[in-house]
Amino acid sequence: MPPTAGTGGERVFVQLGPPPTEPNQFNHPDAPRTYPPAVRERLAADAAEIVARYPQPKSAILSLLHLVQGEDSYLTPAGLGFVAEVLNLTGAEVAAVASFYSMYRRAPTGDYLVGVCTNTLCAVMGGDAILESLKEHLGVDDEETTADGTVTLCPVECNAACDYAPVVMVNWEFFDYQSPQSARELVDALRDGRPIHPTRGQPLRRFRDAQRQLAGFPDERPDDGQGGLGAATMAGLAEARRRDMAAPPPSAVSAEERRWHT
Repeated sequence: MPPTAGTGGERVFVQLGPPPTEPNQFNHPDAPRTYPPAVRERLAADAAEIVARYPQPKSAILSLLHLVQGEDSYLTPAGLGFVAEVLNLTGAEVAAVASFYSMYRRAPTGDYLVGVCTNTLCAVMGGDAILESLKEHLGVDDEETTADGTVTLCPVECNAACDYAPVVMVNWEFFDYQSPQSARELVDALRDGRPIHPTRGQPLRRFRDAQRQLAGFPDERPDDGQGGLGAATMAGLAEARRRDMAAPPPSAVSAEERRWHT
């Protein structure tokens, strides 16, 4: 934009719009613009199953975006156009929804999306150091994919696992209590194709498979018995019980307090 006068008379420039480091909005140069007939037919069958779950077709938009992201590993003009056609929306309407969410990718994504939490607690506990270590180790920057197409590295916001900080997620499965060394060993195992199990949850699946499950299709992975709440999550409750502490009865809470907590 044109320069504006500063407080001391100097002229300054104000940067508007997305930060320069943000990936382009669904216009990656290699992105497909249309799907071949066989792909469209397969996606159309899946889309019909998804849309049938909702009382209003437009309510299926987020699930359909995951469907086409599972096809391409990111959102492409072909995918956005397909969703728009299925829901009888304009491409601009679909892109407006998709661009609101960070879970929809703007560029090709590797088999494993490695997200390093850099929100407050994980950062304090070492998340920033883990991210910088992985950048150097993999030779990539934020949102970049390794040359072999295996790993895409990105910083992520809170994963709701602060009691296990610092946390790294691989295709949304938890790897708790990480360090720069353990995170490097993790990505090396992913790139080498060695079996590796999340700290909690089900076995790893590839990014495209994860997108189909986020779209609402069955998750056929076995439960390795890693689910449930861990000791760190339950520590506060255990301490409250040890001290014989309990929440006050509803009658002891004032109307004003109830109003602020609802």
